[in-house]
Amino acid sequence: MQELRKKVTLCLAIISMIAGATLAQKKIQDAPWFFIQLTDPQFGMFENNAGFEKETIIYEKAVAKINTLHPDFVVITGDFVHDLNSVAQMNEFKRITAKINPEIPVYLTPGNHDIGQTPDNKSIRRYKENYGYDKFSFHHKGSSFIGLNSSLIKARLEKPERKQYNWLRRKLYESRKAIHTILFCHYPFFNEKADEPTSYSNIDPDYREKYLKLFKDNNVGALFSGHLHNNRELNDGQMELITTSALGKPLGKAPSGLRIVKIYGDRIEHAYFGLEELPDSVKFE
Repeated sequence: MQELRKKVTLCLAIISMIAGATLAQKKIQDAPWFFIQLTDPQFGMFENNAGFEKETIIYEKAVAKINTLHPDFVVITGDFVHDLNSVAQMNEFKRITAKINPEIPVYLTPGNHDIGQTPDNKSIRRYKENYGYDKFSFHHKGSSFIGLNSSLIKARLEKPERKQYNWLRRKLYESRKAIHTILFCHYPFFNEKADEPTSYSNIDPDYREKYLKLFKDNNVGALFSGHLHNNRELNDGQMELITTSALGKPLGKAPSGLRIVKIYGDRIEHAYFGLEELPDSVKFE
């Protein structure tokens, strides 16, 4: 009888530990947190590849702010440089990016200025050699985050696009129980409405329709992109499509800046800030 009591006590202790761990994990997932998206630092654009002093000043200021705010992670959605063949531009981008606190993970997706307007095997391989990967997927605090090489889609590169699409479909299936599923890429899928014609700054309608259906079928909550050097917020059904203005040279009214994205258990909130407008800390409701 005494031995039985010991076993029962041990079982109850284990159950209590599991329940406590489960409750702690749920509290972590329910607690609001934030990440930062920035895009198009595009070293060399201000001076049309004659120099990148302005981009250096802006990016170093942004990195200092990132380290102060200390987001859970940072995503940079392409166009790190203006000239993909400029080693100097690339090295400067990488030098300053390395100043981000190593406790803050940084994820990258390529832009057309990083991989070419029409990427080929050589440019894709070179990009991966320099940055390590051209797409990513990870889970964090119960949500799923996936980054794409949208240049493969924009350029209609059949084989690599199909391979990436199949990879994305698997990742979205694996994310079906996530609290939120959020995507990142360089090109916006559309800029005004889902059935707009092809332009320099969107995805062709046939590919767009295929991907938007995939996103809808898998309950994607938001897609963050860049490329426009201007801000835009649109919807396709329940999914938000957010285009973030450039950290580098702006082409719209928004100043050089970045986007803070707050993650709650039941919603996503986000706002764009010019570098001079950034708060000293991120507050939650």
